[in-house]
Amino acid sequence: MHPHFQILLECIELEEKEQLQRYRLDQQHSLKSLKAEGLALHPIIVTRKSFGYADYPEISFKLSFPPEANMFKDGAAIECFCAGEEPVKGILMSLDGRSGEFRLFAPDFPDWIEDDGVGIKLAPDTRTTGIMKKSLQELETNKSLYKLFEQFHGSEQITTEVHVFDTSSLTFRNPNLNTSQQQAVLAITLNDHCTIVHGPPGTGKTTTLIEAITQLIKAGEKVLVSAPSNTAVDNIARGLLKEGVNLLRVGNLSKVDETIFAHTPEGKLANSRQQKEIRQLKMQAEEYRRMAHKYKRSFGKAEREQRNLLFKEVKNIRIEIKKLQAYNEEKLFGEAQVIAGTPIGLYDANIHHLHFQTLVIDEAGQCIEPLAWCLFPMAEKIVMAGDHWQLPPTVLSFAAARLGFNRSILEIAIARTQNVYLLNTQYRMRPAIAGFSSNYFYNNLLLTAAYLPNIGRHICFIDTAGSGTTEMPGPDGSSLQNEAELRIIQQLLERESLDPLRTAFISPYAGQVTAARELLPKELRTSTIDSFQGQEKETIIVSLVRSNEEGDIGFLKDYRRMNVAITRAKEQLFVIGDSATIGADAFYNAFLTYIEQEGSYRTVWEFEM
Repeated sequence: MHPHFQILLECIELEEKEQLQRYRLDQQHSLKSLKAEGLALHPIIVTRKSFGYADYPEISFKLSFPPEANMFKDGAAIECFCAGEEPVKGILMSLDGRSGEFRLFAPDFPDWIEDDGVGIKLAPDTRTTGIMKKSLQELETNKSLYKLFEQFHGSEQITTEVHVFDTSSLTFRNPNLNTSQQQAVLAITLNDHCTIVHGPPGTGKTTTLIEAITQLIKAGEKVLVSAPSNTAVDNIARGLLKEGVNLLRVGNLSKVDETIFAHTPEGKLANSRQQKEIRQLKMQAEEYRRMAHKYKRSFGKAEREQRNLLFKEVKNIRIEIKKLQAYNEEKLFGEAQVIAGTPIGLYDANIHHLHFQTLVIDEAGQCIEPLAWCLFPMAEKIVMAGDHWQLPPTVLSFAAARLGFNRSILEIAIARTQNVYLLNTQYRMRPAIAGFSSNYFYNNLLLTAAYLPNIGRHICFIDTAGSGTTEMPGPDGSSLQNEAELRIIQQLLERESLDPLRTAFISPYAGQVTAARELLPKELRTSTIDSFQGQEKETIIVSLVRSNEEGDIGFLKDYRRMNVAITRAKEQLFVIGDSATIGADAFYNAFLTYIEQEGSYRTVWEFEM
């Protein structure tokens, strides 16, 4: 076995242990501390109950508070709990602002689901880790993939040779693609093993992938499309549907729009004869549940046995429904030109027997390596797209991170793959906003579209050095805040006449975001940098928070987070920080020098403190 197999398996074990430890709700881990760390949402207000596609209980809920819920990603394993009751396992289907939806793995809703004090918390995702372990262990028997694994983890540094293709050899459906996008599309159509599309912020990565996938379909290929999040999958799915692609969207879905729902198995089978059979089975299951509900919380042994028998019947019906669905979906899988879903969504669809020529993984910079190896066996050829200079995958275990578990499959592959195609023109930002990132991260290769010239000053640093303002722990002690920076932002919004609806406030620290939601206008989008990746606004205000005599900048040291922060603004970027604290760091020193040359440099003394 390759030594890196052992490292990855060890990392998965470490991550599992960390999840078990971190997500526990007991005397050592209070509900207050879980909420403070963003690992629990409590209390929730149940707004709707229903039985979903596979007859599992599904619950819509809202929150009376704005959550900072970086960790509550769609598809996350959760537990629904209430004090004094046995928690129920489930999966988060969506969380959008203050409302969300989750599915419970139970025959019915818990009796206490609408009681006061119900909440959800993250739970160890042993199923995903189990799938990752199994996929790694099976890898040795797949000769071509094992060879790819050895290539990715070899010592030889590959020199990228960018082939220049004759673009006249292909008729592009989208006539607006630039040269670098056309070259990437051609590379994907001619790919015989593994190709990478490196898409820095605003460079039209999704547009490029949609063109490439439609070209592959035109050439007769069946394509598998994946991304680590449902949001990213839906984004590319919408583009493909606009091109008239026969697409099937699989996975744990809830708040998909009507356009995408029509292309899910449930949407496609909505009026079929088989769906009527499923509805009959669901009615039967509902009758058993109704009978079981006659037995309330306090009952004797005989009643408990009767209730358990009734719920056993519900489970048997659910198995029957799943069999019917699988039978019906088989035809849909065969007809689809593209099947799209998250890695686990595709794995669960049981489509391993189908023949896909190309697998496309979007946002591969957010995909941990073992999850990619779950997908790679499903297709002959691999295309990965993303940007390894933006935020890496989230890993809880520091020990696993030290072993490299937070290195994405894109970061690993890009150093060992010859076929890397950079999308070199960004269409989002003014040149002054994009300039520092282009210089520091992209070797000055990132150009700006000609229609976006600099008009005045588009980037500004407001320096709090020497004002005596310091970072402070938040009230829960789990994150940092800097009240002085928030007071500056209040004045900045007024002085610059910034439209709150076209402005976003972002910060690396959840504590600062929580404080900002109390002080800043409600219409203003406030978010951690991590949650804001992939989004944009006309104006962005970044609060760096760190201000101390030691020059300690904490996880501002992950410069990729800063790269995300400073590439979200289209017209105007304001960064607020303490130059005395951050300036000793070479990266931030270079950033401050850049702003002095290309932007405006202001001090705290201009503001009333």
